[in-house]
Amino acid sequence: MGERRRSWWGWGWEDEALSADQVSALGAAVSARLGVSLSARPAPSLSELEVPPPRLTPPSSLAELCAVDVESRASHTYGKSYRDVARAFEGRLEHPPDVVARPRDEDDVVDLLDWCADARAACVPYGAGSSVVGGVECDVGSSFAGAVSMDLSSLDRVLGIDAVSRAARIQAGARGPVLEDQLRPRGYTLRHFPQSFEFSTLGGWLATRSGGHYASLYTHIDDFVESMRVVTPGGIVESRRLPGSGAGPSPDRMFLGSEGILGVITEAWMRVQDRVRFKASAGVRFSSFVEGAQAVRAVAQSGLYPTNCRLLDPGEAMLSAGVDDGSALLVLGFESADHPVDAWISRAVELCSDFGGTIPDGVKTSSEGAVGAWKNSFLRAPYGRDALVSLGVIVDTFETAVTWDRFEDLHAGVTAAVEKALADVCGGGWVTCRFTHVYPDGPAPYFSFFAPGRDRSQLSQWEELKAAASDAVLSFGGTITHHHAVGRDHRRWYDQQRPDGFARALAAAKSALDPAGILNPGVLIG
Repeated sequence: MGERRRSWWGWGWEDEALSADQVSALGAAVSARLGVSLSARPAPSLSELEVPPPRLTPPSSLAELCAVDVESRASHTYGKSYRDVARAFEGRLEHPPDVVARPRDEDDVVDLLDWCADARAACVPYGAGSSVVGGVECDVGSSFAGAVSMDLSSLDRVLGIDAVSRAARIQAGARGPVLEDQLRPRGYTLRHFPQSFEFSTLGGWLATRSGGHYASLYTHIDDFVESMRVVTPGGIVESRRLPGSGAGPSPDRMFLGSEGILGVITEAWMRVQDRVRFKASAGVRFSSFVEGAQAVRAVAQSGLYPTNCRLLDPGEAMLSAGVDDGSALLVLGFESADHPVDAWISRAVELCSDFGGTIPDGVKTSSEGAVGAWKNSFLRAPYGRDALVSLGVIVDTFETAVTWDRFEDLHAGVTAAVEKALADVCGGGWVTCRFTHVYPDGPAPYFSFFAPGRDRSQLSQWEELKAAASDAVLSFGGTITHHHAVGRDHRRWYDQQRPDGFARALAAAKSALDPAGILNPGVLIG
């Protein structure tokens, strides 16, 4: 049996992509929904790609770490956003890296950064390539001699475990399944499961301030960091292992969310947890999304801290969970490694009933019914997105967070703005909303839209839709991103959201740590 292959242009494993029959069935269903005729086109093969010759030649001492073959360069050209996948599907490799470098250890990272600085080459750190905001694209401008994509996937080990403090020292290139496989024999889990879990790394989570699957309490990767080690062009920065500290601004906070512009994260001490033993879940139905939101606010402010509290509007509930009676669906769940959670879910269900919530399938200890249908759909969604791209459909998501007092206005305003843009740009379409995370002071609404695209015009249409959505999110008081990072796609809205004083401080940190400005140029700051 050959080695399993990842798709160079789309999401995940090649053998997990939708079959031709599945794509055809999806096309028929979407055609009926959108009132258009859709047919799939094949993706280009690697042999059909036109990639310019590399502009850089690694020194002999680094040659064995570097690759310039078409597959390496093509698969490191983009992340996995709609825009990325659509361009790759059309064979448009606009900014391929000149070299893909795969360091084996931290010393190699140092040597590669030294070479990039000497050669005036931009260096773009690369975890597993699941960025959906243009964060790993080598679109670095014309002032560099070339661009190097630094792939950290060989730094993938759990280097040590402190069982007394319950923490683990983990290299930054470890993908989610890889690090969990190494923690499992000791009875531990990091318990950070973003949708990209299978195809993203610890370093990527740290660099983008990733949000995991769980809805409340310990959901952002920030919450698990004990200390970090970062290689910068100006030297290595390592913070002290501490459970907490009031000694000035946190050094870790400077690198969390820095998206590779300050240094290359090589390892971190992470707080781990005992593996879950007790679970309970329920699918709670509401007559409207607004009623469901009121119930979610009560649960979020109760101190119960559910692990899952995903509210799906009626459209999302029908698409993702098979709920066809027009109800909004709350996917509610609790977990513990220490104690049964019956009392917690009982109280949460009681709170939901105060707002008209019902649980036709009852409380479960496994993923069944609408909850199970949602989970399966959630994990398969990126493969379906790729199939829709092949059908010429424009499909994307955007997420934000807003305080509860502003939520209803934001939801109504953003939905209206996107629906208008869909009508103006595409002649129609569909927008849905769900909550991914909830806090005592506000939710994280996550919107999805899809619409018919005009042949060869999908990218320009997407740009108009993206701009309308992003403008609306900021105008109604939300953040341009809750957990997808900034990258290049969100940059102009991030510039509006970010305080000017902080922008100057970030630029000063960049100048101190990366004086030649070689690390991921164009991301976060100029």
